Amino acid sequence: MIYDELVKKISPSNVFVNEKMSKHTSFKVGGIADFFVIANDVKELIYILKLAKELKIKTYILGNGTNIVVKDEGFRGIIIKLNFKNLKIEDDKIIAGAGVSVALLSEYAYRSQIKGYEFISGIPGTVGGAVKMNAGAYGSEIKDVLISTTYLDEKYNIKEIKNNEHDFSYRKSIFENKKWIILESTFKVEKGNKEEIKQKRQEIATVRQEKQPLDMPNAGSIFKRGDDFLPAKLIDEAGLKGYTIGGAQISKKHAGFIVNTGNASTQNIIDLIKHIQTTIKDKFDKDLELEVIII
Repeated sequence: MIYDELVKKISPSNVFVNEKMSKHTSFKVGGIADFFVIANDVKELIYILKLAKELKIKTYILGNGTNIVVKDEGFRGIIIKLNFKNLKIEDDKIIAGAGVSVALLSEYAYRSQIKGYEFISGIPGTVGGAVKMNAGAYGSEIKDVLISTTYLDEKYNIKEIKNNEHDFSYRKSIFENKKWIILESTFKVEKGNKEEIKQKRQEIATVRQEKQPLDMPNAGSIFKRGDDFLPAKLIDEAGLKGYTIGGAQISKKHAGFIVNTGNASTQNIIDLIKHIQTTIKDKFDKDLELEVIII
């Protein structure tokens, strides 16, 4: 019945039943979602949300699945992937849909000779996810280049907020605690030297290649930086590099990453996270806060 209702307004090619979430997460783990639906525009998104509310079904908005871990039990409800991929320069601003990858945004800025987006060149998530968690790297954050965000509120109204209304802090924004869905964001345009931009992008790519386990499925940094400590440094000092539970391993290359060595389950990853948190608490009396989201 739910499928029949979904395909009344959504193309059947964009509605998947009993979909393995391991196909949609960078960790390559996760159980089955009852429904996985791709929304191509706001009208489709609202239709799915209203239907889910009417039928009392849970929903979750998915970006590129690069910062989440879906439990082995899967998701009872509808996972909605936003296919909002508009990307253009208008009125001296970059406008990017929530589904645009930030790596593509960085590439687009570079090709348009716009500086300031080099830091996101290696971040694998989407614009929506990056704004929601104020993604950052190499001393810069999304808040540094963002002008405004258009979103859908809980009553299906389309609204906009300016940069200073996002309540940005380290890996957080107002969207963390609201039932608002990011639709698109506008960003600053500052012209730069194309060769200098290219060089900076290459430098960042080299550092990532050298320091991060890019050749293995992972979800980036597992823990948030502390006020007075770096999780990776403590994990390394605790002698945990390479520690393995099932197919989940603390990266031998970067202690802040957990990698899937090939046959990890979500439970392996969760157990490893708990082991790290307990060990660091016991050894250094520090609490490690998760940066990844467990669904």
